[in-house]
Amino acid sequence: MDKKILIVDDEPKNIFALMAVLRAKKFSCITASSAEEGIKLLHSDKEIGIVLMDMMMPDMDGYQAIAAIRNDDSLKQIPIISVTAQAMVGDREKCISAGANAYISKPINVDALIELLNDYLSTTSN
Repeated sequence: MDKKILIVDDEPKNIFALMAVLRAKKFSCITASSAEEGIKLLHSDKEIGIVLMDMMMPDMDGYQAIAAIRNDDSLKQIPIISVTAQAMVGDREKCISAGANAYISKPINVDALIELLNDYLSTTSN
């Protein structure tokens, strides 16, 4: 069974673009428009194999969401790739130190994202 990708982003256009690209590459995706919704989906859908987490969202941002996931014993093993328009010096390190497994900046380099997804999904599938 292929693992699903959970896309967490508050911007519908970002979700639409990512879904289109990933589905064209034969990935199975589900989406959440808030961090809270994403965490609920992680609890309810055990087929999620990786999370693409937007870092800049209202209410709970990606940093808070990653912390919540990493502090939850039932979720902490799920790989998280932080996705952000924040591409300043130190942002990658900030995301990794927050608990993300990897970091990719917007606009997304699709080839780099696909490579990350293949790496993480191949190591998490059983």
